[in-house]
Amino acid sequence: MNTFYLEILSAERPFFEGECESLTIPTPDGLYGILANHVNAVYAVSPGELTYREPDGENVIAFSSYGIAKVENNRVLVLVETVELPEEIDEIRALQAAHDAKEALLQKQSIISFKVAESQLARSLSRIKVKKDGML
Repeated sequence: MNTFYLEILSAERPFFEGECESLTIPTPDGLYGILANHVNAVYAVSPGELTYREPDGENVIAFSSYGIAKVENNRVLVLVETVELPEEIDEIRALQAAHDAKEALLQKQSIISFKVAESQLARSLSRIKVKKDGML
C-alpha cells in the first residue's frame, strides 16, 4: 500500500514522525480520512479519536485535542494542544472532569460559560472513549 509522511506534534512533545498508510482525524464535521497522495488541504482538528495505520499494519489510536492538520505534497503535519495514547489517559480524572462538566451544564450561566462546559464535557467523553477503545 502507498504511504505518506506523517508528523504529529503536541505542545508538550513530538508524538509521531514517520511513514504511515492512513490517518483519521476528528474534525468539527466528523471524522476525516487521509491516504497517500491526498489533495493539499488544511483541516481544523477537534477533540476526539485520532487513528493512523503504520506500514507494518499496526493501527494506533490516540486522543487528540484541538489543533490543525495540513496536507501538502504527500506529507501531513498535525499540530494539536495535547495527544495521548490510551494507556496515558487517567480514566478516573477523565470521569471526574465529565461529571464536573455535566454539573456545570445544569447551572444557570452565561452562554459562554455554557459553551465552555459543553466543550469540556465533549473532551472528557472523547478521552474516556479512546481509553476504552484503545485498551480492547
